[in-house]
Amino acid sequence: MKILLLVIGKTDEDYLITGIKKYVGRLGHYVSFEMKEIPDIRNRKTLSEEQQKKSESFLLLSQFQAGDHVILLDENGKQFTSVEFSENIEKLMASGSKRIVFVIGGPYGFSQEVYAKANAKMSLSPMTFSHQMVRLIFVEQLYRAFTILKGEPYHHV
Repeated sequence: MKILLLVIGKTDEDYLITGIKKYVGRLGHYVSFEMKEIPDIRNRKTLSEEQQKKSESFLLLSQFQAGDHVILLDENGKQFTSVEFSENIEKLMASGSKRIVFVIGGPYGFSQEVYAKANAKMSLSPMTFSHQMVRLIFVEQLYRAFTILKGEPYHHV
């Protein structure tokens, strides 16, 4: 089982890069994990929101493989507690999917083509976070999920 996190654009802030690297490194003890950055679209400012979503969708869809279980991080997605998220990860890992692919889209969300390929949508919070900050929050929660599954003391109830 492999978990892939697809993100649009680079992380610019050093403090976020440091935090992301910390949790990505820790995840390696539990699962094969990769975070893949899809380059920002060129001339973004000259494109409409819909054109940006379409351009990003082409790049995202090219990353999906047959058998992937695709979960979009979306403000209208299902919300989980940390324990519920860990239980969901456990079920997905037992389901036989080759890869679980989580996707953080661009500033305007996803095109209909990407929504059509997704198996689920997930929201980290009813609050809005920057796309760069979501990366750190997500990898920390994924790490937390694995420590919960292993009964390790990182998560306190």
